[in-house]
Amino acid sequence: MTATLETIRRNAMRSLIPPPRLRLSDWVEQHMRLPETVSAAPGPIRLWPPQIGIADAITDPTIERITLVKPVRVGFSTLLTATLASFIANEPSPILLLLPTEADCRDVMVSDLEPIFSASPTLQGLLSSDSDEGGRNTLLSRRFPGGSLKVVAAKSPRNLRRHNVRILLCDEVDGMESGPEGSPIVLAEKRTLSFANRKIIIGSTPVYEATSHVLRSYENSDKRVFECPCPECGEFKEILWNHIQWDVGKPETAAFCCPHCGAVSEESKKAGMVSLGRWRITAPEVIGHAGFRMNALISLLPNASWGKLAQEFLAAKKYPDLLQGFVNTILGQGWKESAEELDENELAARAEDFSLSKIPAEVIIVTAGVDVQRDRLEILFLGHTASGDVLVLGQSVIWGPPDEDHVWGELDDALKTAWPHANGGTLRVDACAVDSGDGMHSDKVLNYCRSRFARRVVAIKGVPGNRPHIQASQTQGSKLFIVGVDGLKTLITTRLSRGRSIRFSNMLEPRFFEELASERLIVRYVRGAPARQWMRTPGRRAESLDCLVYGLAARNLVNIDTDRRTTELATAAAPTRQSPAVVRSKWLAR
Repeated sequence: MTATLETIRRNAMRSLIPPPRLRLSDWVEQHMRLPETVSAAPGPIRLWPPQIGIADAITDPTIERITLVKPVRVGFSTLLTATLASFIANEPSPILLLLPTEADCRDVMVSDLEPIFSASPTLQGLLSSDSDEGGRNTLLSRRFPGGSLKVVAAKSPRNLRRHNVRILLCDEVDGMESGPEGSPIVLAEKRTLSFANRKIIIGSTPVYEATSHVLRSYENSDKRVFECPCPECGEFKEILWNHIQWDVGKPETAAFCCPHCGAVSEESKKAGMVSLGRWRITAPEVIGHAGFRMNALISLLPNASWGKLAQEFLAAKKYPDLLQGFVNTILGQGWKESAEELDENELAARAEDFSLSKIPAEVIIVTAGVDVQRDRLEILFLGHTASGDVLVLGQSVIWGPPDEDHVWGELDDALKTAWPHANGGTLRVDACAVDSGDGMHSDKVLNYCRSRFARRVVAIKGVPGNRPHIQASQTQGSKLFIVGVDGLKTLITTRLSRGRSIRFSNMLEPRFFEELASERLIVRYVRGAPARQWMRTPGRRAESLDCLVYGLAARNLVNIDTDRRTTELATAAAPTRQSPAVVRSKWLAR
């Protein structure tokens, strides 16, 4: 009997011993699965060396903050989900996930978290929407034994007030803007002050170097870089874009050239180099804040081969806006804006011999931007080439108060004009954006555009901040489109200062160039955070700049087959638009 009691006691005491603490990288590979809906390679997760170093730093109790400067194509989304899963399963705590928008929040929950939790046996049921008996679970708010998960949009800072959290994860912080209450990142960090063992994880693809949240955070970290050994000399080096070389005209031959010994390593050696790679701390004096910086040159995904990245670079380098995307998303670097102010005289000197009556052969699409003033309508006509060049073809003014119908009749005539094309065909306006944001004539603009929506004549309202170039308003029953004017002004300034992909007719009035150069970009601190702002030069007007912004936004509404359009322009017929399908009512026909 005594022996039996001792065995029971020993077994009972053994059951109280906690399981061994696993590193996050080990736990992920043992317990997590990717479903077919999330990954092209479903099954157990296998982390690659850069991910392992980041994962283990996340579960290191001596590290309070993690900052990750990341490109695309390196699997950070999977690592973010794995981090959430590990804390929910092993260290239940109040957790907050901060994302830029509500759409991002829904997408992460529906497309990433729920499928992966359902596919992983260890995680099944932990985030189920019906696991809470009190019925307090929602799509973006889940309770589980010992903790909770809140997924919050940075654009709704009021949602941050009600939560105290131990684990804070902020993704794509460079897409977040300060609001009336200040930086949403700072507000979120304040919600962790109650916990001595808090963990703050910030990650993002950098956007603009001068105002990047993630780059500022990385500068305050221990600044780790991932280095790979040269297959020839064995020296460890961070693989940078200037180390990638290829034969002229053959980007598919891109290879790594060692800066130490000059040896050239082909793509086939990259996997071996990365497998032997390591994270090196460059600022060891910083304690408790681990910062990681990487680029897509070390990614092992097929679409991130050096040859494919070289092809993407060659396709993007002519256009600064495309080049910025390459620098941000592939190289993981912030974009340096080359010019804050344009020179009107230098721009006027670029004028070329073309116009609306003499449209160059490469133009295949025409858009228009209309600015509504109290006594007139300003119209700018833009030509677009298949390669993305923009030609300012002409500018005109319709005089008269916008309250009068004849003004809009003249605009209708202007937008219906057909111009001869150099190849024998004719061109008409494919899309037009009309500004409705003057506060006085919004209803008039909306009424005019509503009946012409099938012709892609749309009412728009320019909004500052980090927004898409153009998107439909969420207001029900309205055909209003929101234009992100700051991004388009940056696009214009960058293109004009870094190349000749925006060209001008020599028939434009001198005031066009003065108004085009009427604003400059400055960086100001707003509620403690740097913010990019466009400021008007005192005494100058900006109608031409605004019209150019609207005309560029309208280009995003035109989705045509450029080869077909080119063929059409070689005939005498004008380009045809596809008519919307009409379903006729039998009841109305009676």
